[in-house]
Amino acid sequence: MMRIDLISAVPDLLESPLQTSILKRAQNKGKVEIYIHNLRDYAYDKHKQIDDKPFGGGPGMLLKPEPFFECIEKLQAEREYQHIIFTHPGGKIYDQAYANKFSLSNNIIVIAGHYKGIDDRVRERFATDEIGRASCRERV
Repeated sequence: MMRIDLISAVPDLLESPLQTSILKRAQNKGKVEIYIHNLRDYAYDKHKQIDDKPFGGGPGMLLKPEPFFECIEKLQAEREYQHIIFTHPGGKIYDQAYANKFSLSNNIIVIAGHYKGIDDRVRERFATDEIGRASCRERV
């Protein structure tokens, strides 16, 4: 059985899509187990803060690397993961080749990038694959 661990700053966004359609059927048939990890559960300050100003300066806020490190290292201590997928707009298009590649895996971590941005040290340290939207030029 495949196990997918999703790490998200806003896990409630993922609950509904995972309980419908083909994903729900796959879970009900015992083909896949999907676990959602709330990034705030791995923040240790009083306010469970998961974002901060970018390392090295710059405008805006990013998700801090420390909660990701805690979560991913905890998961890796429990089992071996074939893929750690970092999602972001600059990643490669998810296509049939990726679907085939990932379908052969037992354990996958997906770092959900649907927030302001993630400190690049998370990608550098853990990502085995980067998935997202590619530019129009790459799709041709």
